[in-house]
Amino acid sequence: MKILIRLIPLVLFLLLGVLLYRGLFLNPQAMPSALVGKTFPEFSLTRLTEPQQTLSKADFKPGIKLVNVWATWCPSCKVEHPFLVKLSKDERFSLYGINYKDERVEAKKWLKYYQDPYQFSIFDDIGRLGLNLGVFGAPETFVVDHKDVIRKRFAGVLEPRVWQREFLPLINTIETEMAEGK
Repeated sequence: MKILIRLIPLVLFLLLGVLLYRGLFLNPQAMPSALVGKTFPEFSLTRLTEPQQTLSKADFKPGIKLVNVWATWCPSCKVEHPFLVKLSKDERFSLYGINYKDERVEAKKWLKYYQDPYQFSIFDDIGRLGLNLGVFGAPETFVVDHKDVIRKRFAGVLEPRVWQREFLPLINTIETEMAEGK
């Protein structure tokens, strides 16, 4: 019996080691989202650049949409912004922004200084839409298909390697579905 009691710390140590070892191979950006496969939530928020204009989901253009959550307080958003400007020239999808828990004046300065890649940015100052989307922080990017269904959620910097590996195949799949009338 004494031997079994002496082995308990060793067994616990080995279990902890196995768990930590397994964690080394997990993708921290692959966060499950309860909204993947569901329609983009309804919202009624103001446009960042025009506070008197209220926007809703109906203001999205038909087709594939990328919805990027960003903020001026987010250093990673600054890193990904040049790539978003480049992506905004692609006509296969529309790029929208959700300015998340930010100051309107600072966000407008940001877009003026770094260029505005978005069709429009939704001003979500208290994070209401972000909460409905399950946003943990910024940046996060959602792929929304032609039926307004969220197909992907990505947390982290959107850069060319991630785009090629994770987004482009999905965009191609959605385009195929659109061509087939699905």
